[in-house]
Amino acid sequence: MSPNVIKMKELLTSYAAYNYWANQELCKKILALPQAQQQAVVSCSFGSLQGTVIHMWDAESIWWQRMKLLETIVVPSLSFHPTIDEAVQGLLEQGKQWLEWVRQASPPQLEHVFAYQNTKKENFKQPVWQMLLHSFNHGSFHRGQLVTILRQLGETRIPATDYIHFSRLKK
Repeated sequence: MSPNVIKMKELLTSYAAYNYWANQELCKKILALPQAQQQAVVSCSFGSLQGTVIHMWDAESIWWQRMKLLETIVVPSLSFHPTIDEAVQGLLEQGKQWLEWVRQASPPQLEHVFAYQNTKKENFKQPVWQMLLHSFNHGSFHRGQLVTILRQLGETRIPATDYIHFSRLKK
């Protein structure tokens, strides 16, 4: 293996572990809140903490299914109406699945170019490693939204979930 491929695998494994850890940290905080706060309608992209967590789970699940080349994509929130507990459980299970997959992935698997359709039925081809970076970055974006929602709800004790905090824990 070339040094670049080794570094890419290390980076993706670290990002997968970070994504899983950061989701766990914020989800613990969210689940500790009263149900009224979890579902409170606020000015944000997905209407509430619950709506944002559901969106995050949907997105990670969709990318997983695309990468696995499933013919029919099942969007979790369209197949049933998940509670916040179910959405958190689904998001964390999906994150764990990503982490285990990346840990075991070979360089050819990470470099594999796969074809998929987006939600607008447009066709694309991407290497798996680019999709992984996108998915983990997408999670970071929405964790930022969760923090903003928590602050709108008056929460002041919010866990730090920046990558640097995660990396310091690993030393």
